[in-house]
Amino acid sequence: MRAEYADHVWTYDFVFDQTLAGTTLKILTLTDEFTRQSLALRVAEAFTSMEVKAVLQEVIAQRGAPGFIRSDNGSEFIARDLGIWLAVQAIGTRFIEPGKPWQNGFAESFHSRLRAECLNQEVFYSAKHAQVLLDDWRAFYNARRPHSSLGYQTPDEFAEQARGRPADPLCGDPTANVAVNPSPGQEEKANVVPLI
Repeated sequence: MRAEYADHVWTYDFVFDQTLAGTTLKILTLTDEFTRQSLALRVAEAFTSMEVKAVLQEVIAQRGAPGFIRSDNGSEFIARDLGIWLAVQAIGTRFIEPGKPWQNGFAESFHSRLRAECLNQEVFYSAKHAQVLLDDWRAFYNARRPHSSLGYQTPDEFAEQARGRPADPLCGDPTANVAVNPSPGQEEKANVVPLI
């Protein structure tokens, strides 16, 4: 399934790092596949499915629910309680095949940027310290870092523009998440889909 509009498909996954003292840090990443916006970066030494759900609830409260969420088959993502909650929220799940991370290419691409531009550049003294630095990097990534796949716009700029696009009618009704009428001057751009 390919994302056709903002908040159609989100993807979440984990990336790992460590503190200067060697404590393992687990970082939950949540990304909108269409706009490339980083919706959340959360750091902890470990995560449960309930903590993953809490992050989802926080982001959904701010911007609404996605149509689908893509992930691997990690225990935090396939837990029964999280699956039931997603079903109640009418959020579909799409799991990649085990051992095939390329099926979650948006998460892998985001992780490579996160690793090169932040994790490999910083020394973390604790999970709290890492969270502060990741929050700063996330703000930079969304608001100031242009993406070639978005026509050299930032994810926030692209998302603002994309909210005026009508969705492909074959992909479902997006009216709960995006405006149906393009803003002035955007009609000719409505059918442009960025390449990865």
